Amino acid sequence: MKRIVCLSAFLMIASAISAKEYHVSVKGSDANIGSEAAPFRTIQKAADAAYPGDVITVHAGVYREWINPPRGGESDDRRIVYRAAPGEKVEIKGSEVVTGWTKTEGTVWKITIDNSFFGDYNPYKDAVYGDWYSNHGWTQHTGEVFINNKSLWETDSLHKVINPAPFPNSLDPEGSTWKWYCESDNNNTTIWANFHNLNPNKELVEISARRTCFYPSIPGINYLTLSGFHISQAASQWAAPTAEQIGMIATHWNKGWIIENNVISNAKCSGITLGKERGTGHNVWSADPSYDGSLHYIEVTFRTIRNGWNKENIGSHIVRNNEIFDCGQTGICGSMGAAFSLIEHNHIHHIYTKRQYSGAEMGGIKLHAAVDTRIFHNRIHHCDRALWLDWMAQGTRVSYNIMYANTAQDVFMEVDHGPTLLDNNIFASSENISDMSQGGAFVHNLFAGSIHVFPERGRYTPYFLPHNTDVAGLSIILNGDDRYFNNLFLPPAATDKKAHYGYPEYEKTAYPSFAEGNAYYGVAEPAANERYAIRKPDFAPAFSLEDNGAEVFVSFNLAGFDGFTTKIISTETLGKAKFPRGAYEQPDGQSIIFNSDYQGLSRSKTPSPGPFEKAQNGSNRIKVW
Repeated sequence: MKRIVCLSAFLMIASAISAKEYHVSVKGSDANIGSEAAPFRTIQKAADAAYPGDVITVHAGVYREWINPPRGGESDDRRIVYRAAPGEKVEIKGSEVVTGWTKTEGTVWKITIDNSFFGDYNPYKDAVYGDWYSNHGWTQHTGEVFINNKSLWETDSLHKVINPAPFPNSLDPEGSTWKWYCESDNNNTTIWANFHNLNPNKELVEISARRTCFYPSIPGINYLTLSGFHISQAASQWAAPTAEQIGMIATHWNKGWIIENNVISNAKCSGITLGKERGTGHNVWSADPSYDGSLHYIEVTFRTIRNGWNKENIGSHIVRNNEIFDCGQTGICGSMGAAFSLIEHNHIHHIYTKRQYSGAEMGGIKLHAAVDTRIFHNRIHHCDRALWLDWMAQGTRVSYNIMYANTAQDVFMEVDHGPTLLDNNIFASSENISDMSQGGAFVHNLFAGSIHVFPERGRYTPYFLPHNTDVAGLSIILNGDDRYFNNLFLPPAATDKKAHYGYPEYEKTAYPSFAEGNAYYGVAEPAANERYAIRKPDFAPAFSLEDNGAEVFVSFNLAGFDGFTTKIISTETLGKAKFPRGAYEQPDGQSIIFNSDYQGLSRSKTPSPGPFEKAQNGSNRIKVW
């Protein structure tokens, strides 16, 4: 035994000694050895040199390259780390600078580029395309044009560049008059752009030239860390759940990445993808539209299982402390590859704001098969949907998030069977929940908008054995089997007459649901037989949210809290979801006790409804970010 212990200690020491740190600098050379005194010039050169345990430190500057890691780490303790040098701004861009623009008419300029400039990938020949994608009747390319790091709007004719009008669906009408148009033949690509009062030869003008910035071309590159970078301007393609999903940062069907402390912006489609690879199917519905896309996706799901989709091989990523914005499709998305992962403390905003195309895959976070995935402490706003949990969310927990100013819903739960747990969140958009699922539990949330519940009888979707990816069965969605405990409903004074506030939508579901300890104000209504509810139909809570950029506050009024009887909620209180027969518990099977609030304060034995234990009768103003 002593020999084994000594050998293990020796191997650990030898491993630590053998680990190397490689340096990269814009002043370096790939002919160097990669030391701090003689750094490499490209990150790719360091990636080619690094082995498990090594660290790649990148120094200040702009790096225009696609980093294609040839290998990963061996374990969580033996990873390969890519990091920006502390205190230095390091940019990785999927674009190239273009100069030599010629003025053609008014404020419109033109540039003609030899196609050899793009190498083997020309984003101005590549159309955005894929399953569940709609181009709204015109071809849009994966390329983009940027002036001073602001992207322009593509259009389908030179006439519309010369005579720019606001794009009708854009959330930035004025910005949408900055337009561009392209034509490509076998030899050249020509781009026309309306730069308004700016001279592009005196400003920074860039065009997307690479489909990704950080993506291993083969799956199975595990245990990488990507930390501290500014990553932008890649021509990322539509990331359908039935396709190879290549975002600006993309994990490619592997395990154990940490993506942290980055600023991620201006992806054509998706910023981060934690997703599927190509071998189990690539846009299979578009390739064969003879039967429904949901059947294709069921087939893809079973192919991924045969391809090793399980906790030992796939997922378990950590995505934390990133700011993600100005991406055309999603901030973070993933089909099956985000299982067992943690997504926390991210600021995700202004996603899908151009609205030039559409499809079934947009959102701040859009996940398929979020099995045992935890989504904690994120701020998500000015998106279409903040969070879209689509197909096979099971063991998923959404906690301590704030979502607001989203134009569709804060959370869309689509054809999931649960158990899905949403607790201690602040939902502040006009529509908070769109529930086309069953088996959900809602505990200590604040709802400032409406709730919509509807069935899906046309699709059979899978559910799994608890904490597993082994399929246990398939079922349609009849709705219900939901739980609402200790929530706070603060609807607006001017409500949508077609919307529903509070619990009533769950009265019509096929499976029984349960409610207790909730507080309802204004038009929000309790369950018909709800015990221990506060009901104040004539009281105006006057909920408001103040976004100061770095800080966010919520304000509201309350009444009726004195003497109100509630109880601490736990895994045991919530029971089990009907179909998977799974409990609302931790991924390791341990129970959850909801005894701390949004701010980390301990709850009393009779806790306050909603996410704030210190909420009280009268006026409340609370910092939430």
